[in-house]
Amino acid sequence: MQIHDLVGIGFGPSNIALAIALDEQRQPGRHLDALFIERQNTFAWHPGMLLDQTHMQISFIKDLATLRNPTSRFSFLNYLHEKQRLADFINLKTFYPSRHEFNDYLAWAAAQFDDYCAYGEDVFEVLPEYSGETVSALRIRSRDANGHVRDRLARHLVVSPGGSANIPEVFKPLHADPRVFHSSRYRDAIDRVPRARRIAVLGAGQSAAEIFLDLQGRTPDMQVDLIMRARAIKPSDDSPFVNEIFNAEFINDVYGASEAERSSMLREFWHTNYACPDLELIQQIFKVLYEQKVSGGTRLRMKRRHEVRGVTADHDGIHLRLTDLHNEQATAERYDAVVLATGYERALHRQLLAPLAPWLGDCSVDRNYQVRSPANFRPAIFLQGACENTHGLSDTLLSVTAVRTGEICDALMEAQRKPWPQAAAPAY
Repeated sequence: MQIHDLVGIGFGPSNIALAIALDEQRQPGRHLDALFIERQNTFAWHPGMLLDQTHMQISFIKDLATLRNPTSRFSFLNYLHEKQRLADFINLKTFYPSRHEFNDYLAWAAAQFDDYCAYGEDVFEVLPEYSGETVSALRIRSRDANGHVRDRLARHLVVSPGGSANIPEVFKPLHADPRVFHSSRYRDAIDRVPRARRIAVLGAGQSAAEIFLDLQGRTPDMQVDLIMRARAIKPSDDSPFVNEIFNAEFINDVYGASEAERSSMLREFWHTNYACPDLELIQQIFKVLYEQKVSGGTRLRMKRRHEVRGVTADHDGIHLRLTDLHNEQATAERYDAVVLATGYERALHRQLLAPLAPWLGDCSVDRNYQVRSPANFRPAIFLQGACENTHGLSDTLLSVTAVRTGEICDALMEAQRKPWPQAAAPAY
């Protein structure tokens, strides 16, 4: 069985950026045989939230390559040049392209590495391969849509599976009910309940705000409740000094701090990344609600300081037991559908790497995102988008992706230069 120098789990923006970094560092004697495995059948970036009129929250300069290599042919500007839209984009006078356009940019970059990506396969297990008492390689096991299992061997591994939908405990018993769905599936899932006229949206972040506006504009008879525990929708703080926390060099400050200091930083700047829609979006919601007051309408409501304490479902709809956190008063509401704009979890890497726990422990990482391991564990394993607690709030964002993948690329090259044990024999 062929042993790849590197296998990457997932082929979203982070691993596409890594493929670019590897391509741009390719020199005689420094080439890595890399393969990426992606569960989706084709490239797609948050397809459930590709709504009309939505735009990026960060500058196009924070693309897949520019902050690492401003001359890269994989930059957003070169994408515009190749698509013959550069002059037109300049005339837009914006740093924030539409989400549709940035998705097209990512797909354009991904397509240039089609030969290095196996689409439509879901990695479900990573196992050790031995040379004597040393783990010398990894066996990556994946399953396609037909249930066929394929094994591949790798000397090194980069895990970048992205976030998984965070479903509140109270809603988990209804995971199979098509009337309750996470925001990550919104665009397709809402079309599967075409008769829904009373809809609840849970959350106070960018996705919740975008979905609320999208729903209110669909049909004039649709009733929409935006339910949140917060007292108000707070805008993201994108002022210059605060935005410095998303600079690549700030990672050194976070990583070098004590655990208590890091926790304090995460708390202090939490609202720069979570539950913080753009101010323009908040103003649009306020305007819509104000115009409803002028007309005397009641179809749109914001239920602030409310928490869902109970959920039941029957043929008539989804019934929520809500508690007003101001006075602990309980009320019941019936909806035709419920959208959970409740964020994401970042724990998939622990599930995938569970068989390696005797060597990897709690998957703690060094400054270069490499999981710490003992001397008798030869493969280098890197995490992308799962190191917020040690590397800061920028870790799950595009802000540092280009620079981070350059650091991982350098660490991979260094790992390759170390003496290699005798090749592992297949375990099966």
